Amino acid sequence: MVRSGKRRREPRWARELSGGHPWLLSADQRGNEHAGLPAWREGNAVRALVDGRSYLPVLAATLARAGEGDVVLFAGWRAEPDELLDDGGPPVAAALVGAACRGALVRGLLWRSHPEVIGYTLEANRSLARAVTAAGGRMLLDQRVRPMGCHHQKFVVSNGGTGQVAFLGGIDTAHSRRDGSPHPGDRQARDFREVYGPTPAWHDVHLELRGPAVRDVETVFRQRWADPAPPTRWPWHTIPDRLHGIGRTPDPLPPAAPPSASAGRCTVQLLRTYPRRRPAHPFAPDGERSVARGYAKALSRARRLVYVEDQYLWSHDVARIFAAALRRSPELRLIAVVPRYIDGEGHLDAPASLHGQNSAWTTVLAAGGDRVQLFDLENEAGRPVYVHAKLCVVDDVWAAVGSANLNRRSWTHDSELTAAVLDEERDGRAPVDPGGLGDGARTFARGLRLALMREHLGRVDGDDADLLDPDEAAGALSRAAAELDAWHAGGRRGPRPAGRLRAHPPRQGPDWARWLITPVYDLAYDPDGRPWRMRLRRAF
Repeated sequence: MVRSGKRRREPRWARELSGGHPWLLSADQRGNEHAGLPAWREGNAVRALVDGRSYLPVLAATLARAGEGDVVLFAGWRAEPDELLDDGGPPVAAALVGAACRGALVRGLLWRSHPEVIGYTLEANRSLARAVTAAGGRMLLDQRVRPMGCHHQKFVVSNGGTGQVAFLGGIDTAHSRRDGSPHPGDRQARDFREVYGPTPAWHDVHLELRGPAVRDVETVFRQRWADPAPPTRWPWHTIPDRLHGIGRTPDPLPPAAPPSASAGRCTVQLLRTYPRRRPAHPFAPDGERSVARGYAKALSRARRLVYVEDQYLWSHDVARIFAAALRRSPELRLIAVVPRYIDGEGHLDAPASLHGQNSAWTTVLAAGGDRVQLFDLENEAGRPVYVHAKLCVVDDVWAAVGSANLNRRSWTHDSELTAAVLDEERDGRAPVDPGGLGDGARTFARGLRLALMREHLGRVDGDDADLLDPDEAAGALSRAAAELDAWHAGGRRGPRPAGRLRAHPPRQGPDWARWLITPVYDLAYDPDGRPWRMRLRRAF
Protein backbone atom coordinates (compact mmCIF):
# COMPACT_ATOMS: atom_id res chain seq x y z
CA MET A 1 0.00 0.00 0.00
CA VAL A 2 1.31 3.44 -0.93
CA ARG A 3 0.81 6.07 1.73
CA SER A 4 1.08 9.59 0.46
CA GLY A 5 0.59 11.42 3.75
CA LYS A 6 -1.22 14.68 4.33
CA ARG A 7 -0.81 17.12 1.48
CA ARG A 8 0.69 20.45 2.47
CA ARG A 9 1.59 23.57 0.58
CA GLU A 10 5.24 24.12 -0.16
CA PRO A 11 6.83 27.09 1.62
CA ARG A 12 6.86 30.38 -0.22
CA TRP A 13 10.65 30.42 -0.65
CA ALA A 14 10.47 27.09 -2.49
CA ARG A 15 7.68 28.32 -4.75
CA GLU A 16 9.83 31.33 -5.65
CA LEU A 17 12.30 28.95 -7.34
CA SER A 18 9.83 28.20 -10.10
CA GLY A 19 10.32 29.83 -13.48
CA GLY A 20 13.38 30.19 -15.68
CA HIS A 21 15.30 27.02 -16.42
CA PRO A 22 13.23 23.97 -15.39
CA TRP A 23 16.14 22.33 -13.51
CA LEU A 24 18.78 24.97 -12.78
CA LEU A 25 18.75 28.08 -10.62
CA SER A 26 18.76 31.44 -12.32
CA ALA A 27 21.26 34.02 -11.09
CA ASP A 28 18.52 35.62 -8.97
CA GLN A 29 17.36 32.28 -7.58
CA ARG A 30 20.86 31.63 -6.21
CA GLY A 31 19.93 34.13 -3.50
CA ASN A 32 23.32 35.88 -3.45
CA GLU A 33 23.79 38.87 -5.71
CA HIS A 34 27.49 39.00 -4.81
CA ALA A 35 28.19 35.39 -5.92
CA GLY A 36 30.45 36.39 -8.81
CA LEU A 37 29.53 33.26 -10.77
CA PRO A 38 27.47 32.79 -13.92
CA ALA A 39 24.20 30.97 -13.45
CA TRP A 40 25.70 27.94 -15.25
CA ARG A 41 28.17 26.97 -17.97
CA GLU A 42 27.45 24.86 -21.04
CA GLY A 43 29.90 22.75 -23.03
CA ASN A 44 31.67 20.73 -20.33
CA ALA A 45 33.02 17.21 -20.19
CA VAL A 46 32.15 15.60 -16.86
CA ARG A 47 33.42 12.26 -15.59
CA ALA A 48 32.34 10.56 -12.37
CA LEU A 49 35.22 9.01 -10.42
CA VAL A 50 33.66 6.43 -8.12
CA ASP A 51 35.74 5.71 -5.00
CA GLY A 52 39.21 6.92 -4.10
CA ARG A 53 41.03 4.40 -6.27
CA SER A 54 39.44 6.03 -9.29
CA TYR A 55 40.10 9.65 -8.29
CA LEU A 56 43.43 9.77 -6.46
CA PRO A 57 45.62 8.24 -9.24
CA VAL A 58 44.06 10.69 -11.73
CA LEU A 59 44.92 13.54 -9.36
CA ALA A 60 48.48 12.20 -9.06
CA ALA A 61 48.89 12.16 -12.85
CA THR A 62 47.52 15.69 -13.14
CA LEU A 63 49.90 17.06 -10.50
CA ALA A 64 52.83 15.21 -12.10
CA ARG A 65 52.25 17.16 -15.33
CA ALA A 66 52.20 20.58 -13.62
CA GLY A 67 55.34 22.63 -14.11
CA GLU A 68 56.76 26.01 -15.04
CA GLY A 69 54.01 28.59 -15.58
CA ASP A 70 51.18 26.31 -14.48
CA VAL A 71 48.78 26.99 -11.62
CA VAL A 72 47.54 24.44 -9.06
CA LEU A 73 44.85 25.49 -6.59
CA PHE A 74 43.99 23.11 -3.75
CA ALA A 75 41.19 23.42 -1.18
CA GLY A 76 40.44 20.79 1.45
CA TRP A 77 38.91 19.86 4.78
CA ARG A 78 41.25 17.05 5.75
CA ALA A 79 44.60 16.16 4.16
CA GLU A 80 47.30 13.85 5.42
CA PRO A 81 50.70 14.50 3.82
CA ASP A 82 51.65 10.81 3.65
CA GLU A 83 48.44 9.55 2.01
CA LEU A 84 49.47 7.73 -1.17
CA LEU A 85 47.67 8.80 -4.32
CA ASP A 86 48.42 5.44 -5.97
CA ASP A 87 49.82 2.07 -4.91
CA GLY A 88 53.37 3.16 -5.71
CA GLY A 89 52.86 6.73 -4.55
CA PRO A 90 53.44 9.57 -4.53
CA PRO A 91 52.12 10.85 -1.21
CA VAL A 92 49.96 13.93 -1.61
CA ALA A 93 52.61 16.17 -0.02
CA ALA A 94 55.27 14.98 -2.47
CA ALA A 95 52.89 15.48 -5.41
CA LEU A 96 52.20 19.10 -4.48
CA VAL A 97 55.80 19.83 -3.50
CA GLY A 98 56.99 18.32 -6.80
CA ALA A 99 54.69 20.62 -8.77
CA ALA A 100 55.99 23.64 -6.84
CA CYS A 101 59.62 22.61 -7.35
CA ARG A 102 59.05 22.30 -11.09
CA GLY A 103 57.91 25.92 -11.17
CA ALA A 104 54.14 25.62 -10.87
CA LEU A 105 52.36 28.20 -8.74
CA VAL A 106 50.83 26.05 -5.99
CA ARG A 107 48.34 27.68 -3.63
CA GLY A 108 46.16 25.98 -1.05
CA LEU A 109 43.46 26.58 1.52
CA LEU A 110 43.06 23.98 4.25
CA TRP A 111 40.59 24.24 7.08
CA ARG A 112 42.37 24.99 10.33
CA SER A 113 41.12 21.77 11.87
CA HIS A 114 40.47 20.94 15.50
CA PRO A 115 43.30 19.04 17.25
CA GLU A 116 43.95 15.30 16.84
CA VAL A 117 43.07 14.67 20.48
CA ILE A 118 39.39 15.05 19.61
CA GLY A 119 39.63 13.12 16.35
CA TYR A 120 40.61 15.82 13.84
CA THR A 121 43.72 16.57 11.79
CA LEU A 122 45.20 19.94 12.77
CA GLU A 123 48.79 18.66 12.81
CA ALA A 124 48.39 16.79 9.52
CA ASN A 125 46.88 19.83 7.79
CA ARG A 126 49.60 22.02 9.27
CA SER A 127 52.32 19.60 8.10
CA LEU A 128 51.04 19.68 4.54
CA ALA A 129 50.83 23.47 4.60
CA ARG A 130 54.37 23.68 5.97
CA ALA A 131 55.78 21.32 3.32
CA VAL A 132 54.15 23.15 0.40
CA THR A 133 55.20 26.55 1.72
CA ALA A 134 58.80 25.40 2.24
CA ALA A 135 58.92 24.26 -1.40
CA GLY A 136 57.96 27.70 -2.69
CA GLY A 137 54.21 27.26 -2.78
CA ARG A 138 51.82 28.78 -0.29
CA MET A 139 49.14 27.05 1.74
CA LEU A 140 47.07 28.77 4.42
CA LEU A 141 45.17 27.32 7.35
CA ASP A 142 41.78 28.94 6.95
CA GLN A 143 39.56 29.49 9.99
CA ARG A 144 37.22 32.09 8.47
CA VAL A 145 34.18 30.15 9.66
CA ARG A 146 31.39 30.42 12.19
CA PRO A 147 31.88 29.00 15.67
CA MET A 148 31.65 25.19 15.47
CA GLY A 149 32.00 25.48 11.68
CA CYS A 150 34.51 24.34 9.10
CA HIS A 151 35.59 24.70 5.48
CA HIS A 152 34.32 21.46 4.02
CA GLN A 153 34.95 22.14 0.32
CA LYS A 154 37.23 19.60 -1.42
CA PHE A 155 38.46 20.62 -4.85
CA VAL A 156 41.56 21.01 -7.02
CA VAL A 157 42.10 23.16 -10.11
CA SER A 158 45.06 22.76 -12.48
CA ASN A 159 45.78 24.47 -15.78
CA GLY A 160 48.90 22.52 -16.67
CA GLY A 161 49.78 19.49 -18.72
CA THR A 162 46.63 18.52 -20.58
CA GLY A 163 44.78 21.81 -20.13
CA GLN A 164 42.38 23.18 -17.56
CA VAL A 165 40.81 20.60 -15.27
CA ALA A 166 38.98 20.69 -11.94
CA PHE A 167 38.14 17.96 -9.47
CA LEU A 168 35.43 18.32 -6.84
CA GLY A 169 33.25 16.09 -4.71
CA GLY A 170 33.42 14.20 -1.44
CA ILE A 171 36.88 12.59 -1.50
CA ASP A 172 39.56 14.04 0.78
CA THR A 173 43.27 13.42 0.24
CA ALA A 174 43.35 11.64 3.57
CA HIS A 175 43.77 8.26 5.19
CA SER A 176 41.16 5.57 4.40
CA ARG A 177 40.05 7.28 1.18
CA ARG A 178 42.03 5.17 -1.31
CA ASP A 179 39.54 2.34 -1.43
CA GLY A 180 37.67 0.88 -4.39
CA SER A 181 35.36 -1.92 -5.39
CA PRO A 182 35.13 -4.55 -3.88
CA HIS A 183 35.98 -2.31 -0.90
CA PRO A 184 38.84 -3.99 0.94
CA GLY A 185 39.74 -0.63 2.50
CA ASP A 186 42.82 1.59 2.36
CA ARG A 187 45.89 0.13 4.08
CA GLN A 188 46.66 3.68 5.26
CA ALA A 189 43.73 3.61 7.64
CA ARG A 190 42.51 6.34 9.95
CA ASP A 191 41.30 5.73 13.49
CA PHE A 192 37.68 4.73 13.14
CA ARG A 193 34.87 2.88 14.84
CA GLU A 194 35.90 -0.66 15.70
CA VAL A 195 32.88 -2.13 13.89
CA TYR A 196 34.40 -1.02 10.56
CA GLY A 197 37.52 -3.12 11.15
CA PRO A 198 41.25 -2.27 10.94
CA THR A 199 41.04 -0.98 7.35
CA PRO A 200 37.60 0.64 7.02
CA ALA A 201 35.89 0.13 3.67
CA TRP A 202 35.10 3.54 2.20
CA HIS A 203 32.70 4.52 -0.61
CA ASP A 204 32.77 7.99 -2.16
CA VAL A 205 32.39 9.89 -5.44
CA HIS A 206 34.27 12.77 -7.07
CA LEU A 207 33.88 14.57 -10.41
CA GLU A 208 36.42 15.54 -13.06
CA LEU A 209 35.41 18.68 -14.99
CA ARG A 210 36.86 19.98 -18.24
CA GLY A 211 35.54 22.97 -20.11
CA PRO A 212 34.28 26.45 -19.18
CA ALA A 213 33.03 25.38 -15.73
CA VAL A 214 36.65 24.92 -14.57
CA ARG A 215 36.92 28.70 -14.54
CA ASP A 216 34.04 28.86 -12.06
CA VAL A 217 35.70 26.38 -9.70
CA GLU A 218 38.80 28.57 -9.90
CA THR A 219 36.67 31.59 -9.01
CA VAL A 220 35.49 29.83 -5.85
CA PHE A 221 39.12 29.45 -4.77
CA ARG A 222 40.09 33.00 -5.76
CA GLN A 223 37.22 34.48 -3.77
CA ARG A 224 38.20 32.66 -0.61
CA TRP A 225 41.91 33.40 -1.17
CA ALA A 226 41.27 37.14 -1.54
CA ASP A 227 38.92 37.41 1.47
CA PRO A 228 40.42 40.33 3.45
CA ALA A 229 39.60 38.80 6.83
CA PRO A 230 42.65 37.17 8.46
CA PRO A 231 42.65 33.37 8.09
CA THR A 232 42.96 33.06 11.88
CA ARG A 233 42.34 35.61 14.61
CA TRP A 234 43.14 34.03 17.96
CA PRO A 235 46.71 34.23 19.33
CA TRP A 236 46.72 30.51 20.20
CA HIS A 237 46.14 29.90 16.48
CA THR A 238 48.35 32.53 14.91
CA ILE A 239 51.47 32.09 17.06
CA PRO A 240 51.91 28.33 16.37
CA ASP A 241 51.31 28.91 12.66
CA ARG A 242 54.03 31.57 12.55
CA LEU A 243 56.41 29.29 14.44
CA HIS A 244 55.77 26.61 11.81
CA GLY A 245 56.47 29.04 8.96
CA ILE A 246 52.85 29.18 7.75
CA GLY A 247 51.84 32.63 6.58
CA ARG A 248 48.64 34.46 7.36
CA THR A 249 48.52 36.86 4.39
CA PRO A 250 47.66 35.51 0.94
CA ASP A 251 49.85 36.84 -1.84
CA PRO A 252 48.20 38.11 -5.04
CA LEU A 253 47.33 35.49 -7.63
CA PRO A 254 48.14 36.03 -11.29
CA PRO A 255 45.20 37.02 -13.52
CA ALA A 256 42.85 34.17 -14.27
CA ALA A 257 42.95 32.67 -17.72
CA PRO A 258 39.76 33.03 -19.76
CA PRO A 259 37.32 30.11 -19.66
CA SER A 260 38.43 27.26 -21.85
CA ALA A 261 36.63 26.29 -25.02
CA SER A 262 33.76 23.86 -25.08
CA ALA A 263 34.94 20.36 -24.15
CA GLY A 264 31.72 18.36 -24.00
CA ARG A 265 27.96 18.35 -23.82
CA CYS A 266 27.23 18.89 -20.12
CA THR A 267 25.85 22.01 -18.50
CA VAL A 268 27.35 22.52 -15.03
CA GLN A 269 25.98 24.73 -12.27
CA LEU A 270 28.10 25.27 -9.15
CA LEU A 271 26.10 25.26 -5.93
CA ARG A 272 27.61 26.53 -2.71
CA THR A 273 27.00 26.98 0.97
CA TYR A 274 28.44 29.84 2.96
CA PRO A 275 27.06 30.90 6.34
CA ARG A 276 26.29 34.39 7.42
CA ARG A 277 29.28 35.36 9.51
CA ARG A 278 31.16 38.39 10.84
CA PRO A 279 33.29 39.68 9.29
CA ALA A 280 31.23 38.88 6.25
CA HIS A 281 32.51 37.06 3.20
CA PRO A 282 32.65 39.73 0.45
CA PHE A 283 31.32 37.20 -2.04
CA ALA A 284 28.46 36.14 0.27
CA PRO A 285 27.80 38.91 2.80
CA ASP A 286 24.49 37.37 3.88
CA GLY A 287 25.70 33.83 3.23
CA GLU A 288 24.77 31.59 0.31
CA ARG A 289 22.50 28.57 0.35
CA SER A 290 22.39 27.63 -3.33
CA VAL A 291 23.02 23.95 -2.48
CA ALA A 292 19.70 23.91 -0.62
CA ARG A 293 17.98 25.95 -3.30
CA GLY A 294 19.37 23.82 -6.12
CA TYR A 295 18.10 20.64 -4.47
CA ALA A 296 14.71 22.22 -3.81
CA LYS A 297 14.31 23.25 -7.45
CA ALA A 298 15.35 19.86 -8.83
CA LEU A 299 13.16 17.97 -6.37
CA SER A 300 10.17 20.11 -7.33
CA ARG A 301 10.40 18.43 -10.76
CA ALA A 302 10.91 14.87 -9.50
CA ARG A 303 8.25 12.40 -10.64
CA ARG A 304 9.62 8.83 -10.62
CA LEU A 305 12.93 8.31 -8.81
CA VAL A 306 15.22 10.23 -6.49
CA TYR A 307 18.42 8.26 -5.86
CA VAL A 308 20.59 9.48 -2.99
CA GLU A 309 23.88 8.47 -1.41
CA ASP A 310 24.81 10.44 1.68
CA GLN A 311 27.00 10.26 4.74
CA TYR A 312 24.34 11.61 7.10
CA LEU A 313 20.89 12.27 5.62
CA TRP A 314 19.54 13.82 8.72
CA SER A 315 17.78 17.07 9.70
CA HIS A 316 14.08 17.76 9.50
CA ASP A 317 14.72 20.97 7.55
CA VAL A 318 16.28 18.95 4.73
CA ALA A 319 13.89 16.01 4.91
CA ARG A 320 10.83 18.17 4.42
CA ILE A 321 12.10 19.16 0.93
CA PHE A 322 12.19 15.48 -0.02
CA ALA A 323 8.85 14.89 1.70
CA ALA A 324 7.24 17.68 -0.32
CA ALA A 325 8.38 15.95 -3.53
CA LEU A 326 6.95 12.61 -2.35
CA ARG A 327 3.61 14.19 -1.49
CA ARG A 328 3.43 16.02 -4.81
CA SER A 329 4.14 12.98 -6.98
CA PRO A 330 2.33 9.76 -5.99
CA GLU A 331 4.58 7.59 -8.23
CA LEU A 332 7.84 9.04 -6.93
CA ARG A 333 10.31 6.73 -5.17
CA LEU A 334 13.17 7.71 -2.89
CA ILE A 335 16.09 5.27 -2.69
CA ALA A 336 18.88 6.21 -0.29
CA VAL A 337 22.19 4.54 0.56
CA VAL A 338 23.76 5.57 3.88
CA PRO A 339 26.33 4.20 6.36
CA ARG A 340 25.12 1.51 8.72
CA TYR A 341 27.02 3.09 11.63
CA ILE A 342 28.12 6.67 12.20
CA ASP A 343 31.82 7.48 12.35
CA GLY A 344 31.89 8.82 15.93
CA GLU A 345 32.15 6.80 19.15
CA GLY A 346 31.66 9.59 21.69
CA HIS A 347 28.97 9.40 24.35
CA LEU A 348 26.80 11.89 22.47
CA ASP A 349 27.51 10.74 18.90
CA ALA A 350 25.05 7.86 18.77
CA PRO A 351 22.07 9.60 20.38
CA ALA A 352 22.71 12.74 18.32
CA SER A 353 22.80 10.80 15.05
CA LEU A 354 19.69 8.84 16.03
CA HIS A 355 17.90 12.08 16.81
CA GLY A 356 18.77 13.59 13.44
CA GLN A 357 18.08 10.48 11.37
CA ASN A 358 14.83 9.63 13.13
CA SER A 359 13.56 13.16 12.62
CA ALA A 360 14.42 13.02 8.93
CA TRP A 361 13.13 9.54 8.23
CA THR A 362 9.91 10.00 10.16
CA THR A 363 9.26 12.97 7.89
CA VAL A 364 9.94 11.21 4.59
CA LEU A 365 8.22 7.97 5.57
CA ALA A 366 5.10 9.87 6.55
CA ALA A 367 5.10 11.37 3.07
CA GLY A 368 6.19 8.37 0.99
CA GLY A 369 5.52 5.21 2.97
CA ASP A 370 6.74 2.12 1.14
CA ARG A 371 7.96 4.27 -1.76
CA VAL A 372 10.94 5.11 0.48
CA GLN A 373 13.79 2.59 0.64
CA LEU A 374 16.85 2.91 2.85
CA PHE A 375 19.95 0.74 2.40
CA ASP A 376 23.49 0.44 3.69
CA LEU A 377 26.48 -1.52 2.39
CA GLU A 378 28.85 -4.28 3.49
CA ASN A 379 31.86 -5.82 1.75
CA GLU A 380 32.25 -9.53 1.09
CA ALA A 381 34.05 -9.99 4.40
CA GLY A 382 30.87 -8.90 6.14
CA ARG A 383 32.28 -5.56 7.28
CA PRO A 384 30.11 -2.47 6.83
CA VAL A 385 31.19 -0.02 4.13
CA TYR A 386 31.33 3.60 5.26
CA VAL A 387 29.29 5.66 2.79
CA HIS A 388 30.92 9.08 2.54
CA ALA A 389 29.41 10.06 -0.84
CA LYS A 390 27.18 13.15 -1.22
CA LEU A 391 25.16 12.78 -4.40
CA CYS A 392 21.66 12.84 -5.81
CA VAL A 393 20.15 11.80 -9.16
CA VAL A 394 16.61 12.94 -10.02
CA ASP A 395 14.65 11.10 -12.73
CA ASP A 396 17.90 10.28 -14.58
CA VAL A 397 18.08 13.97 -15.63
CA TRP A 398 19.69 16.13 -12.92
CA ALA A 399 22.70 14.86 -11.00
CA ALA A 400 24.53 16.58 -8.16
CA VAL A 401 27.88 15.52 -6.64
CA GLY A 402 29.84 17.53 -4.13
CA SER A 403 30.98 18.04 -0.56
CA ALA A 404 27.58 18.97 0.89
CA ASN A 405 25.77 16.38 2.95
CA LEU A 406 22.01 16.29 3.32
CA ASN A 407 21.88 18.03 6.67
CA ARG A 408 21.34 21.54 7.96
CA ARG A 409 25.05 22.03 8.68
CA SER A 410 25.98 21.46 5.03
CA TRP A 411 23.04 23.49 3.72
CA THR A 412 23.59 26.55 5.93
CA HIS A 413 26.64 26.52 8.20
CA ASP A 414 29.89 25.22 6.64
CA SER A 415 31.51 26.10 3.33
CA GLU A 416 30.48 23.56 0.66
CA LEU A 417 30.80 23.10 -3.09
CA THR A 418 28.56 20.89 -5.24
CA ALA A 419 28.24 20.59 -9.01
CA ALA A 420 24.83 20.04 -10.59
CA VAL A 421 25.18 18.37 -14.00
CA LEU A 422 22.65 18.38 -16.82
CA ASP A 423 23.82 16.38 -19.84
CA GLU A 424 22.47 17.57 -23.20
CA GLU A 425 22.75 14.04 -24.62
CA ARG A 426 19.72 11.82 -24.10
CA ASP A 427 19.85 8.13 -23.27
CA GLY A 428 17.63 6.33 -25.78
CA ARG A 429 16.94 3.23 -23.69
CA ALA A 430 13.44 2.74 -22.33
CA PRO A 431 12.03 4.41 -20.39
CA VAL A 432 13.25 7.29 -22.53
CA ASP A 433 11.47 9.89 -20.37
CA PRO A 434 11.09 8.53 -16.82
CA GLY A 435 9.60 11.71 -15.37
CA GLY A 436 7.10 12.12 -18.20
CA LEU A 437 7.76 15.86 -18.46
CA GLY A 438 9.59 15.80 -21.80
CA ASP A 439 13.08 16.04 -20.27
CA GLY A 440 14.19 12.60 -21.41
CA ALA A 441 16.74 10.49 -19.55
CA ARG A 442 20.20 12.08 -19.77
CA THR A 443 23.34 10.08 -20.38
CA PHE A 444 25.44 11.36 -17.46
CA ALA A 445 22.76 11.16 -14.76
CA ARG A 446 21.51 7.75 -15.83
CA GLY A 447 25.05 6.44 -16.29
CA LEU A 448 26.05 7.56 -12.79
CA ARG A 449 23.00 5.96 -11.16
CA LEU A 450 23.45 2.68 -13.04
CA ALA A 451 27.18 2.52 -12.27
CA LEU A 452 26.51 2.93 -8.56
CA MET A 453 23.67 0.41 -8.51
CA ARG A 454 25.81 -2.12 -10.41
CA GLU A 455 28.63 -1.68 -7.89
CA HIS A 456 26.29 -2.19 -4.95
CA LEU A 457 24.67 -5.23 -6.58
CA GLY A 458 28.04 -6.77 -7.46
CA ARG A 459 27.39 -6.70 -11.21
CA VAL A 460 29.67 -6.19 -14.17
CA ASP A 461 29.46 -3.22 -16.53
CA GLY A 462 26.42 -3.40 -18.78
CA ASP A 463 24.42 -5.76 -16.55
CA ASP A 464 21.70 -3.24 -15.84
CA ALA A 465 18.75 -3.87 -18.17
CA ASP A 466 16.47 -4.43 -15.17
CA LEU A 467 17.69 -1.22 -13.50
CA LEU A 468 16.59 1.27 -16.17
CA ASP A 469 12.96 1.48 -15.08
CA PRO A 470 12.65 3.08 -11.62
CA ASP A 471 10.14 0.53 -10.30
CA GLU A 472 12.18 -2.42 -11.58
CA ALA A 473 15.36 -0.92 -10.10
CA ALA A 474 13.68 -0.51 -6.73
CA GLY A 475 12.57 -4.14 -6.86
CA ALA A 476 16.03 -5.41 -7.82
CA LEU A 477 17.70 -3.54 -4.96
CA SER A 478 15.07 -4.64 -2.48
CA ARG A 479 15.39 -8.31 -3.46
CA ALA A 480 19.19 -8.22 -3.29
CA ALA A 481 19.11 -6.70 0.19
CA ALA A 482 16.47 -9.17 1.37
CA GLU A 483 18.55 -12.13 0.14
CA LEU A 484 21.68 -10.92 1.91
CA ASP A 485 19.75 -10.12 5.09
CA ALA A 486 18.18 -13.60 5.04
CA TRP A 487 21.62 -15.20 4.56
CA HIS A 488 22.88 -13.43 7.67
CA ALA A 489 19.74 -14.30 9.63
CA GLY A 490 20.16 -17.96 8.64
CA GLY A 491 23.62 -18.19 10.14
CA ARG A 492 25.50 -17.38 6.90
CA ARG A 493 25.12 -20.94 5.62
CA GLY A 494 25.66 -21.69 1.95
CA PRO A 495 27.08 -19.35 -0.70
CA ARG A 496 26.90 -15.67 0.09
CA PRO A 497 24.34 -13.89 -2.13
CA ALA A 498 25.75 -11.40 -4.62
CA GLY A 499 25.99 -7.73 -3.84
CA ARG A 500 26.62 -5.46 -0.88
CA LEU A 501 23.17 -4.04 -0.12
CA ARG A 502 21.56 -4.47 3.30
CA ALA A 503 18.27 -3.02 4.47
CA HIS A 504 19.17 -0.19 6.84
CA PRO A 505 17.72 -1.10 10.25
CA PRO A 506 15.48 1.39 12.03
CA ARG A 507 16.94 2.49 15.32
CA GLN A 508 15.07 4.42 17.97
CA GLY A 509 16.82 6.18 20.82
CA PRO A 510 15.21 6.47 24.27
CA ASP A 511 12.74 9.31 24.78
CA TRP A 512 14.82 10.87 27.54
CA ALA A 513 17.81 11.12 25.17
CA ARG A 514 15.76 13.06 22.62
CA TRP A 515 14.99 15.82 25.11
CA LEU A 516 18.54 16.00 26.44
CA ILE A 517 20.33 15.78 23.12
CA THR A 518 18.33 18.32 21.10
CA PRO A 519 20.20 21.43 22.31
CA VAL A 520 23.59 19.76 21.74
CA TYR A 521 22.48 18.48 18.33
CA ASP A 522 21.33 21.93 17.23
CA LEU A 523 24.47 23.70 18.44
CA ALA A 524 27.25 21.22 17.62
CA TYR A 525 26.15 18.40 15.32
CA ASP A 526 23.75 20.14 12.93
CA PRO A 527 24.05 23.90 13.56
CA ASP A 528 22.21 26.57 11.61
CA GLY A 529 24.14 29.26 9.73
CA ARG A 530 21.15 31.18 8.36
CA PRO A 531 20.19 34.74 9.28
CA TRP A 532 17.53 34.74 11.98
CA ARG A 533 14.80 35.95 9.65
CA MET A 534 15.38 32.90 7.45
CA ARG A 535 15.43 30.56 10.42
CA LEU A 536 12.10 31.89 11.60
CA ARG A 537 10.62 31.47 8.11
CA ARG A 538 12.34 28.05 7.77
CA ALA A 539 13.59 29.30 4.43
CA PHE A 540 16.85 28.82 2.56
